[in-house]
Amino acid sequence: MQKVGFSAEKYIEEQSKYILERINRGDSERLYLEFGGKLVQDKHAARVLPGFDENAKIKLLHRMKDQAEIIICIYAGDITTRKTRQDFGIAYDLEVLRIIDMFRAYDLDVNSVVVTRYEDNSPAVDKFISKLERRGIRTYKHRFTKGYPTDVETIVSDEGYGKNPYIEVTKPLVVVNGPGGGSGKLATCLSQLYHEYKLGRKARYAKFETFPIWNLPLKHPVNVAYESATADLQDVNMIDSFHLEAYGEKTVNYNRDLEVFPVVKRIIEKITGEEAEYKSPTDMGVNRAGFSITDDEVVREASCQEVIRRYMIAECDYKKGKVDMKTVERAKLLMDDLGLTEADRHVVGSARQYAELKRSCAENTDSVVAMSIELDSGEIVNGSFVGGSSSRIMVAAAAAVLNSIKTLAGISDEIKLISTNILKSIQSLKTGVLGSSTKILNVEEVLLALAISAETNPTAEMAVSKLPDLKGCRAHCTAILSDKDENTLKALGLDVTSDPEYVTNNLYFN
Repeated sequence: MQKVGFSAEKYIEEQSKYILERINRGDSERLYLEFGGKLVQDKHAARVLPGFDENAKIKLLHRMKDQAEIIICIYAGDITTRKTRQDFGIAYDLEVLRIIDMFRAYDLDVNSVVVTRYEDNSPAVDKFISKLERRGIRTYKHRFTKGYPTDVETIVSDEGYGKNPYIEVTKPLVVVNGPGGGSGKLATCLSQLYHEYKLGRKARYAKFETFPIWNLPLKHPVNVAYESATADLQDVNMIDSFHLEAYGEKTVNYNRDLEVFPVVKRIIEKITGEEAEYKSPTDMGVNRAGFSITDDEVVREASCQEVIRRYMIAECDYKKGKVDMKTVERAKLLMDDLGLTEADRHVVGSARQYAELKRSCAENTDSVVAMSIELDSGEIVNGSFVGGSSSRIMVAAAAAVLNSIKTLAGISDEIKLISTNILKSIQSLKTGVLGSSTKILNVEEVLLALAISAETNPTAEMAVSKLPDLKGCRAHCTAILSDKDENTLKALGLDVTSDPEYVTNNLYFN
């Protein structure tokens, strides 16, 4: 079993209580709560805080469903550039649809979607808005705020926030969320505050960011892992100087919040006509994650592994053209700062050694791919693909998954889980009917064949029952995985990395 270093139960209890306290503080009618990070399926938090429930934040909102409603923001530019959520491999506009479904599944009221920094003549954006409206989802367009970020007089006027339409809300807690960073959540919250006061109603703002964890040391691996996760944004954790000056207490925040705090403070004071209740960015936050860590050593180890993982992902993303070299260098620097190397992720060395072993006895050494999976017990299981071998039916990742569940079920390596005839029949369908250029079966195709075999083969059925045990296991492949295979492995819950090398030189295939 994976070691646990975080109490999900304590976190939900502590967090929901603290948010309710913030709602009830003062004489305001409404709290706009900017929700940073992933509100649903927060896999980063689950990796660095073992024991964290990846849906903890939406569960705590479910507790407050009678008091809460949701506004979802998406930056127009992220729609046109098809920006992608890394851990699911889906574009931000599709992520908006997915999280709406998730909110509804938890019986939470989705008020509307706001497209921020909207510009005219944006066909892709207009098409997205039309799609939402045809499905009965209210949408709003917020344009770039005139005067932002320095001209507070213009920002807090009818020429600034006043140009945005007011989003009609009714509940005391309005959660403002988005598919990722830079979605326009803060601007939406402040725009709403402006309109509330214009309508004669008092409202307040607070922020919920899980990372960095404000009451952990600046260089704690959990906080370094956050920097690594946002290497493409060049985020840097810093001591909150405003909090230190006001209270004499060291807390951690990140550069963007610290840079924007004086402006946000002035905007809030201009809107409310009163001195801001917050003396620092830390004051604005409601995060209680640091109080729910139960084993610091476990959390440190998991976070170090995440820093290595992020560096390896950055290398592959650079190869794919998704990030620039600055991102890779930043991720490498953070890994070096903690004294870590790729070798500290043990499954990496195992995969590379297994590939070398296969290469030593292969005719076509250019297309040898190996994948290793480290089980919860610490045992490492391998799978490979050797190009040019007529016996190769499936990709290395599929072979590694099959070998892993065989090991977990205590099934001998010599026993076949899937009939060769079934596999060849799928290959024939794939190339002869569906027109695929490769007969090699991917992970999903092999798992479907296994599921079919389980209907008549008790041994295959036993192996299928072990698939959930792969959740949380680390894996490494010596070549960049196809998007299809990567998504299937992530769906199984595997924590996968790859070497930044393609299987072939074919541009379209890759």
